[in-house]
Amino acid sequence: MAIDTDLVGRAFPPTEPYRVTDVKLREFAAATGAPYDGTAPATFPIVLAFEAMNAFLEAEQIDLFRIVHGEQRFSYERPLMAGDQLVATLTVDSVRSIGGADIIGTSSVLTDDSGAVVCTTKATLVHRGADA
Repeated sequence: MAIDTDLVGRAFPPTEPYRVTDVKLREFAAATGAPYDGTAPATFPIVLAFEAMNAFLEAEQIDLFRIVHGEQRFSYERPLMAGDQLVATLTVDSVRSIGGADIIGTSSVLTDDSGAVVCTTKATLVHRGADA
């Protein structure tokens, strides 16, 4: 099943609020081998971006096992810190088909409890169709 190009521009509901704690930051740093200096490791926003992506896949009935993660980027407005409460809102930026696969571009904007943008993540997802 091809991904519907009408999804381009569609924003999905935000994730549940996520409280960033020192414990979670230390666990993430240890699991990824990243240094921890009190601010979140550079790739920590993937925790919320992945939750937003899973909600998108579920809403659109896209099987996770058909997804290959192609690229991930992070753009910060400020560092994430313990005590932040964040939500992520995913938007589908692009959909194109190549050789039986759909290439889906998404962005997830992470905002704090005041509504300020903290970080924007961009991901490229490759969806293998049933014939791939």
